[in-house]
Amino acid sequence: MEKDYVERDVSWMYFNRRILLEAEKEEVPLLERLGFLGIYSNNLDEFFRVRVATLNRIIEYEDKGIKREQQTAVDTYREITRLNAQYSVRFEEIFARLKEELGQHGIWLLDETQLNEVQRQYICSLYDTRLNGSTNPLFVSCFRQLDDQPDDAIYLAVRLRAEEGKVADEYALIELPVQEFGRFVRLPDDGERKCLMFLDDAVRLCLPFIFEGLPYTEFEAYTFKFTKDAEMELDSDMRNGVLQKISKGVKSRKKGEPIRLVYDSAMPRRMLRSIAKMLHIDKWDTQVAGGRYHNMKDLMRFPDVGRGDLRFEPWPPAPVPDFDTADSTLDRVRRGDVLFHYPYQSFSNYLRLLREAALSRDVRTIRTTVYRLARNSKVVKALICAARHGKQVTAVVELMARFDEASNIDWAKK
Repeated sequence: MEKDYVERDVSWMYFNRRILLEAEKEEVPLLERLGFLGIYSNNLDEFFRVRVATLNRIIEYEDKGIKREQQTAVDTYREITRLNAQYSVRFEEIFARLKEELGQHGIWLLDETQLNEVQRQYICSLYDTRLNGSTNPLFVSCFRQLDDQPDDAIYLAVRLRAEEGKVADEYALIELPVQEFGRFVRLPDDGERKCLMFLDDAVRLCLPFIFEGLPYTEFEAYTFKFTKDAEMELDSDMRNGVLQKISKGVKSRKKGEPIRLVYDSAMPRRMLRSIAKMLHIDKWDTQVAGGRYHNMKDLMRFPDVGRGDLRFEPWPPAPVPDFDTADSTLDRVRRGDVLFHYPYQSFSNYLRLLREAALSRDVRTIRTTVYRLARNSKVVKALICAARHGKQVTAVVELMARFDEASNIDWAKK
């Protein structure tokens, strides 16, 4: 019975493995296969932030009355750890093969040691004009903890060495400015080769500039990432409404305890121990040795460099009979129900209906339910337009949409 329970609880890992296997299918276009690696990585991050975080809480809960539940949680955690290590190796193997296939299609993903002189000068110029000021290092000797840093970032751990006898070796950490510059840098082409590089490697190349003025002459850099417990704790204070409770819960995520550390397997042991200590990683937290790059969710936005043929051909939206050509969407709805099926039909039909309702003098009330909203939601803009025209607009907003709570709270306030 206990084993069955464990198997059920780790079934999500098997599901995510199916996504990983999509990246191996030769019949899937190459850039789409990279996208599946990104989806797999993003799913795994969210799984650890919530499901594994809950297991950790059960394991470390100091109450002898739940001993059996704790043992089940331990068994589950160990099985997840085993599968995670196994799948991580598979992930790195698939990514290496896809890099080779990219080269066969004329797309080269280069590191800092593979650039020609024109490309090196391009990165140096990029540092002078844009990156400079966004790559501020923190010396490990100057602070003792790292768990107050964001866990949606990727970091470089840098080992600095000076000429013998000058100063002792030092460690520094750099948060990569992915939010500002994206994860991939488009390089000047090399003949027929279209070239890209990870932002990680661009910063590696610029380390002598970042530490300019200091006595260090040798630099080694290794990437790592960590994951925090993101399960929200909602207070039971009856004086606070749901919106206030969820807002407070979202803010509490920033203070969540780190529960997973993923690092470059080539990282020196001493450096790894220092990082684990600063993150307060203990025996019930996960440490995974990976490859040179992490936060691979960014592969979902891998540039196509003009090779749209390496993606699935876009499907044109299916028509909505007797609606696309209607002079008035409201008149058409008055004559009978209309079913829209997304993503197979164009969302513009619904936007057209909302826009006409917002402007029509015959419409007095609009009621709708929304779950996950786009950053610049056209639906909300249409509803705001209706409200400004004197309509009574009621929108039920799902605040507890996992990891979209903050965005939905902002839209609810609007």
